[in-house]
Amino acid sequence: MAEAADFQGMSPSPARRWLRRTGALLAGAPLLAGLLQLPAGQAAQAAEKSSPAQATGSRTVSVSVDSLTPSTPTDHDTLTVSGTVTNNGKQSVTDAHVGLRVAPTPLYSRAAIADAADRTGYRPGTDGSELGGKYVTEFDKLAPGVSQPFSISVPVEDLDLGSDGVYQLGVSLSGETASQPYEQVLGIQRTFLPWQPDGASTKTRTTFLWPLISGVHMTAETLPNQQQTPVFQNDDLARELAPGGRLSQLLSLGKDLDVTWVIDPDLLASVDAMTGSYSIKGEGDKVTAGKNQNIAKQWLSELEKAVQDKEVVALPFADPDLASLAHNGRNVTGSLSHLKDATDVASSTVETVLHVKADTDFAWPVDGAIDPSIVKVATSAGADKVIARSDSLQDDQLSYTPTAARPIGGGTTAVVADAGLSTLFRGDMTSAADSTLAVQKFLAQSLMINLQKPDRARSIVIAPQRMPSADQAQSMAQAVRTLQGGGWSLPSDLSDAAKAKPDPGATTKVPSVSRYPSSLRRAELPQSAFQQIEETQDKLDSFQVILSDPSRVVTPFGRAIDRSVSTQWRGHATKASTFRQGVSSYLEQLTSQVRLIQKSETKLSGRSATIPVTVQNNLMQGVDHLVLRLTSQQPTRLKVGNGPYYEQPITVSGGHSQSVKFTTTANANGRAAVVAQLFTEDGRAYGPAVTFDVNVTEITPTVMLVIAGGVLLLVLAGFRMYTQRKRLAAQRAEEEQTDGPEGTDGASEEGGLNEAGDGTVDTGDGETSAGTPGGESDAETGADDRKQPSDPTPDTATESADPSGAGERVDR
Repeated sequence: MAEAADFQGMSPSPARRWLRRTGALLAGAPLLAGLLQLPAGQAAQAAEKSSPAQATGSRTVSVSVDSLTPSTPTDHDTLTVSGTVTNNGKQSVTDAHVGLRVAPTPLYSRAAIADAADRTGYRPGTDGSELGGKYVTEFDKLAPGVSQPFSISVPVEDLDLGSDGVYQLGVSLSGETASQPYEQVLGIQRTFLPWQPDGASTKTRTTFLWPLISGVHMTAETLPNQQQTPVFQNDDLARELAPGGRLSQLLSLGKDLDVTWVIDPDLLASVDAMTGSYSIKGEGDKVTAGKNQNIAKQWLSELEKAVQDKEVVALPFADPDLASLAHNGRNVTGSLSHLKDATDVASSTVETVLHVKADTDFAWPVDGAIDPSIVKVATSAGADKVIARSDSLQDDQLSYTPTAARPIGGGTTAVVADAGLSTLFRGDMTSAADSTLAVQKFLAQSLMINLQKPDRARSIVIAPQRMPSADQAQSMAQAVRTLQGGGWSLPSDLSDAAKAKPDPGATTKVPSVSRYPSSLRRAELPQSAFQQIEETQDKLDSFQVILSDPSRVVTPFGRAIDRSVSTQWRGHATKASTFRQGVSSYLEQLTSQVRLIQKSETKLSGRSATIPVTVQNNLMQGVDHLVLRLTSQQPTRLKVGNGPYYEQPITVSGGHSQSVKFTTTANANGRAAVVAQLFTEDGRAYGPAVTFDVNVTEITPTVMLVIAGGVLLLVLAGFRMYTQRKRLAAQRAEEEQTDGPEGTDGASEEGGLNEAGDGTVDTGDGETSAGTPGGESDAETGADDRKQPSDPTPDTATESADPSGAGERVDR
């Protein structure tokens, strides 16, 4: 029966219940004995650690300090602490009150400040005694889940603060519960009071970077018009610029602070583009007109006023991810050239938009994490100063915070930002309690840096997160404003911090690649991203050489390629890939606007003809420096020009087409494949080839007759020449053999005379040949040699062969 009671749905017997209770008491006895041996505070801490999720002990009530003014009090001030208390327990708290507790001695180090901020629960030995008296806020009852506000004001002189330093200030709630009907601390919140009423004799020079950086907003696309209206991915930038937006808050807060502005020129270029006509990309191919020109104009106007006479540091265009370039892009040919281009355009962009000269000598890797490869890449584009962070370039051997600047070799200066101060505002600052605590910790850490070496002038740098939210910006501004009104710090520009004399004991050794944080490495752009970017760049290089106005394409696509390697893609791998693909696809769309028109089969009736090929240009500008090549795949059947292929240069105006004619010669009937291909002047193929067939259907009878007649004429002419030469040779042979007695006529015995016997020789061409005019031979005229064609013409006329008249003398 006892065993059956353990099964689900059955109640245990009374005997079994007694056994369980006894076992639990025996098991808990050693723990209870141990707790009884501990002091009350340590016992409470042990109990809290054993069950941190339970709202018991000094964690029963949560205390929030929403405001503490002044943040850095002096002797004659009145300190006011306000906030709320919330009962997180299951029982009501009665006879409760909120009081202040000041630690008896100041904290002695920066580590002690961090430790005090992390502690939870009440610690009697370190939290100090409650002021009591009239400096409390009382509550008769605090029900479970109920929050109540409080506010306590106390003259600073009543806090009994001693020497200069950072004092821990506790705000605690004490009360009773039904289970524990005696007064005890049920909740406490610690904060800090920086105390140096007379100011420091040597002040720390503090540089605070104020970043104006946003995400990627513009695409590579522009509308097909003369104005090249830019196309934005969305209208998020307008919301950031609008009153209350993140960028609006950063500007309105930063303009009243003595800070160094760190600006991404891409942000300026994007806002400047919004001041005119711009479009917003919607779903699919839908594009709508942007309507926030006035917001953009107002923001730029206020920024231009805010940065006058202030130091402005311009990052390379689009804030490229230096670590990704160093670790994954350096081995992809051409990747580093984009960093150089982004750096070159940075200064001109800032000067054009804001009319101020920006400093481009600084490189800022993500979170200030560096290794040798990052430093090498960061300085490859001309920067000689790298903004690092002290959790990367650590000074473990120093007991104080050194000056930020330090040489790291190769003429490069690392400006090492303080990690503790730089990361204080990364959390959620929407809560007033979180913001107030962050501000007080910031001021406390800053004062402690000064107190570490009160006689040594040092220079520190604070580099917060790249894109602080509006709430984070408000907390940062409050901290900087209070610090600059304090008595231990002086504002300084980043360039001055870089020139400060380094501490001799500060480390200058750059950590190895293996020490680079794995969490940061996992967020880097992969090597495949850089390969895709270079493929797009190659297409752009081929495209721009044919354009009459390359700047219309090179500028928007060059900047889009810069945006493809932006630091802002960290944590957004899918969006980064989509953006890169969008740039590549749009470039392909543009290049396809210059193309060959497809051709159907061409019939060729005859031996030779011209074939037209059409080039179409749908761009807004003309194209040039193109060559159209027509190639015959069967040159024995069909020739193009005088060979297997022929080329002609091409120039086509924007929005027009041009037909180019090629002369072809057919040698046989049948099909012959012909390939038309565009080439750039450097021999690179442009666009897809067009292949079509030329069908030589017949060679006409007329052509055949002409060809046959020509062949026949050639044969007859050859035969005629042959017979003439043969007869002339025979005649000459007869004449050479005729050398008989005087009075003979020298005729060959075998003949050679014509049937008439008149002494003429038939040459076969209708003419007669004789030795002399009238038919006399050379022998009869007494001539020893035959007349040659080269003989000179006689000076006198030829003598007549007719009988002489009476009384006329005839010379023989």
